[in-house]
Amino acid sequence: MALLSHGALAVALATAPSISADEINGSDQPVTPQAQGSTTEDEQAEDTIYQGDVIIVSAQKREERITDVPLTITALGAEDLDRLGAQELDEISLYVPGLFIQEQSANNPGFVIRGITSDSGSAQQGPRVTVYYNGVDISRSRGVYQDLYDMERIEVIKGPQATLFGTASTIGAVSLVSAKPEPGTSASLRLGYGNFDMFQAQGHLNFGNDEIALRLAGAFRRRDGWVRNIAGDPNVSNQNTSGIDQPDLYAQNQLGVRASLRWTPIAIPLTVDLVGTYDRQRNSGTPFVSGTLPATGGSTSPFDPVELSGSPFSREVLGLEELGLERDVYDISLTVNYEISDSLTYTQITAYREFDSLEVFDADGSPAFYLEFAEDAEGYQVNHESRLSYDSDIFRGFVGINYFYENGSQAVPFSTEEGTYLQCAAGLIPGLPCVAPDGTVTAEQATALLTQGAASFIPYASTFQNRGINDAFSVFFDGTLTPTTALELTAGVRFLFEDRQSFFSAVQPNSVITGAPLLPAVDTGGEEFEADDEFFSILPRFNALYRFTDNLNAYATVSRGRRSPVIDVTSAAGPNGPVAAIDNLPAEFVWNYEGGLKYADSLIQASVGVFYQEYENFQVTIQEEGSGDFITVNAGNASSIGVEAELSISPTDWLTIFGNGAYIDSTIDDEPENGVFANNRFRLQSEWQLSGGFTVDYDINESTRFFLAPSVTYQSDLFFELPNNPTIAEDGYTLVNLRGGVSFDDGRYEIAGFARNIFDEQYLIDGGNTGGSFGIPTFIPGEPAFYGVQVTARY
Repeated sequence: MALLSHGALAVALATAPSISADEINGSDQPVTPQAQGSTTEDEQAEDTIYQGDVIIVSAQKREERITDVPLTITALGAEDLDRLGAQELDEISLYVPGLFIQEQSANNPGFVIRGITSDSGSAQQGPRVTVYYNGVDISRSRGVYQDLYDMERIEVIKGPQATLFGTASTIGAVSLVSAKPEPGTSASLRLGYGNFDMFQAQGHLNFGNDEIALRLAGAFRRRDGWVRNIAGDPNVSNQNTSGIDQPDLYAQNQLGVRASLRWTPIAIPLTVDLVGTYDRQRNSGTPFVSGTLPATGGSTSPFDPVELSGSPFSREVLGLEELGLERDVYDISLTVNYEISDSLTYTQITAYREFDSLEVFDADGSPAFYLEFAEDAEGYQVNHESRLSYDSDIFRGFVGINYFYENGSQAVPFSTEEGTYLQCAAGLIPGLPCVAPDGTVTAEQATALLTQGAASFIPYASTFQNRGINDAFSVFFDGTLTPTTALELTAGVRFLFEDRQSFFSAVQPNSVITGAPLLPAVDTGGEEFEADDEFFSILPRFNALYRFTDNLNAYATVSRGRRSPVIDVTSAAGPNGPVAAIDNLPAEFVWNYEGGLKYADSLIQASVGVFYQEYENFQVTIQEEGSGDFITVNAGNASSIGVEAELSISPTDWLTIFGNGAYIDSTIDDEPENGVFANNRFRLQSEWQLSGGFTVDYDINESTRFFLAPSVTYQSDLFFELPNNPTIAEDGYTLVNLRGGVSFDDGRYEIAGFARNIFDEQYLIDGGNTGGSFGIPTFIPGEPAFYGVQVTARY
């Protein structure tokens, strides 16, 4: 069910339609309407309410035009996702100014809003960008990824909105809303096939009546790896040390299923939603390709065949025999919405989410048995929110409480061969390279040389683990006053209480050759070190809207965002044995100042916004030298200024042309106290982000329709690390995408073709990575040209 109708793609991208009122506050339930009647949000979505040609939304707990919403919000409905052919979040982010989503793998997505990156896997650290699923915070990086099937809409909210999204919304939020059950019977099935032996199947089945309805949905996707891995291939010369024919990298084998039950008893104004979701990935490895150590034959290009061989002891030490990912996510949520009166509504959300993810990767990106790691992340989250909302012509607002509990861990096993490691890391034997220019692993000789022939191969294994437990309780208030028909004033505040606990343990045996651990972490001797602290914060927001005319509005907002303090616990050597090393990183705060204009009529929809942000204790993630670990440090103060503009023109009812873009200048302040980070640009943030295209949706006859949606996206250069390193960066790239086809029998049947990155542009999605902390940065290539066909049937 689409949130937007004809021309939805351009409207969504160019006019930034808002999300539903209750979803923005943690629920996707129908809102209490005003004098317009008793239309529910789902009926609004199905009928697509317009005032003239401007879409009506309910972002502020009442039906209002998109131009009346004083927030920077972009929403993509089901039709928009269909036109784009988007199945993953990183695909849609190219069309949303100020948003960038990096998907190293399903285990490690990075969300970037206006230069603020949230991608840490450490259980001791909190996220900075909130990701919501059906009104519930799922922001923990290793548990957040899921396929985009049977979605009602996706929303991106930019700027801190603490009263709306809670503790993790330092700079914004991404909200995923699945399609809900409806009265009646409907079904759909889409089958697709494409290059790299891609096969997909997705669909839904919905049945029920006005009182109770059930919706079942699912998606399966399989695709061969598109990064050629020669390790272990019996038909190609290689030096695979694991003895296993490693699969090509970035292959996908993914399954997602969802069951949704909606109960709306006729006798009382109550809506109850129960949603259960399961997501599974069995994908091949991530292509961390060394830019220093060549594969057999001598290439270090991430766009050539690579040789990532893993560990000969991969199953015993790392958990999987092959490089790859095994990940399972379980989610269940219960949402209750009760209309106490025409002006008073009670909403309650209770949810549980659990994830278990194991990824094995070759961190040195070469054929050497050198840096073979795994990440074993697991955890669960419990969330409860109760909220009371009031709505009248003069004042509307809400008050509520939220409780969030999270318990997670991240274990990092390590496997190597001692002589290879010591020679590659320290060069103990002069003149013996780690890997020769032709790709020969010459460091394999080091063990025999260092032990004077006593041994030729000494395996080594170690592990360290961090855990985190977070208890967060908050009380929030938000209200909007309408003193005149032209002016609206909004103020809100969240009072946040946190109890954060961090844990660390390590098993770091001594090397046979050196008598000391190979990694710098200190063995904790079976003990788990612990530290905890309590925190309190006040997070306000202020918004104003002024209506110049029926078509032109201005808005302004001031808000404060926060990232939780980090209690970083590791181990150190003490006089009498290992001791806890505790580094408390203060909370990061950001003040956001924003203003803009929105215009909409029957021909043009446009918006432009300008923002300025000031950061205190700007938290950055860097690689700890020689450990393979990523740590968060305080880089001092920072600032960001930017402009985001969106434009859509609809000269006819079958053609819409859109273009949008952003310029964002985000840098750490050029002050001596900021050290090596001074005057550095934020990582993963392009200065320029542009996209444009058009949609044709033309009726050939009464039952046949032709559709076409070509688009172009551009990202300017960006840095992958802090401090900035021009050799670990992407120069910028342009991608051309297309989806088009024909539908028959009033949309019941559809044949479509799609192509992404039509011209096979070569670009990087990441650089540095774990190998960078050992002085051998690795690089991850972006997707090549993907194309295929899809056949869809709807009932």
